[in-house]
Amino acid sequence: MARFVIVRVVTVFLIAIGGAIGSVGRYLVSVLVLRATTPFFPYGTFLVNVLGSFAFGVIVGLAQHRVPLSNDARAFLLVGVLGGFTTFSTFAIDGLTLLRDGQSGLALVYLLGQVVLGVAAAWLGIRLAH
Repeated sequence: MARFVIVRVVTVFLIAIGGAIGSVGRYLVSVLVLRATTPFFPYGTFLVNVLGSFAFGVIVGLAQHRVPLSNDARAFLLVGVLGGFTTFSTFAIDGLTLLRDGQSGLALVYLLGQVVLGVAAAWLGIRLAH
């Protein structure tokens, strides 16, 4: 018998609103950083990924040890806001979780695989579009 996942409309709405906030935040940070730096290195993307990873870690750490978060709050903050701001934060936490759980080989495959295959997929997509 198949199991169905019931998605609450409220949760989806919170993720959508959070995603809009995160996406606008990413754009604003990137524009401000580009104006203050050189266009020869993607400083804005670099900063967004580091800030998003830090914020994700702070929220997860607080939720685990100090301030319990409801499922809706987690969805809004982690999936919505930070997912819209950067998915790199989720990538970083997933890799750390594998390492924490003693899965160092799997973590290495995951982390390197995401980077190598992600870049290769982007290259392939560009080549196919031409």
